[in-house]
Amino acid sequence: MPNKSSSESPRRRGFSLLELLVATAILGIAVASLLGGFASSLRAQDRLRDYDTAAVRAKQQMEALLADSTLPRFATLEGRFSEASGWRARMTPFEPPRAATPGTAVLDRIELEVWWGVSASRRSITLEGYRRGFLRPEDFAGEVLRR
Repeated sequence: MPNKSSSESPRRRGFSLLELLVATAILGIAVASLLGGFASSLRAQDRLRDYDTAAVRAKQQMEALLADSTLPRFATLEGRFSEASGWRARMTPFEPPRAATPGTAVLDRIELEVWWGVSASRRSITLEGYRRGFLRPEDFAGEVLRR
């Protein structure tokens, strides 16, 4: 049997402490980047959910405004859906005829802004809707419509 000399070292198995530290650091960086990706994905999901909610509310509010035959022209109307969301609307005749009198048919334009969020991150969307209407005597009060 061959005699091993004392200068030969036995084979070592396993990892050194340095290799273990490097592997742990790489794994930590990978996990941190994955968690960062998840966090930004959740923020994007929240923004999209808020936008979708506002779009549905805007559509419902626009339908209610279009159906309301008593909606005043030239007045700004406002309302709230919740503490952090609301709406503002204004109806005006779209290109009224020059010789308009009460009872004249016009195309009414309703502009609706729906907003949500607190002041620093407040966002909004705007919708326009059109409907047929007839001018009323109160539409000629003051400087609103001139005959």
